[in-house]
Amino acid sequence: MKISQKLEYACRALAQLARQHDAKTLTRLEQLAKREAVSANFLVQILNDLRRAGLIESRRGKSGGYLLARPPREISLRQVVEAVDPSLLQPSVSANGESGAGVRQAWNRVSEALATTLEDTTIAGISQQSGGPMFYI
Repeated sequence: MKISQKLEYACRALAQLARQHDAKTLTRLEQLAKREAVSANFLVQILNDLRRAGLIESRRGKSGGYLLARPPREISLRQVVEAVDPSLLQPSVSANGESGAGVRQAWNRVSEALATTLEDTTIAGISQQSGGPMFYI
């Protein structure tokens, strides 16, 4: 399955914010971009989409930054997809031709299964699976 770079970066940024989640610690854009090795200019656009969807909050100013709007266990991947790449959940198969209806029905079932899996997968689960930096002594 090929997901957009925008969706991948949104998931990575949310996983990073989930690791910092205590409902008050802000993470600066530059820190997010550096930790996830993404362009700050592109990341700010993604963060704006996530903010408009109510998944994150932002604070302006010298001590500003970003934080999750809700606990990580309450943010599903489906919400992230709907915020940054909703076309992923919209099958675009026509019902034309003799086999079109059957093909369309099959892809609609696949789309429904994907939506269910995305709903069941949370940012908390992603952030726990992500490997943090390893420190050796």
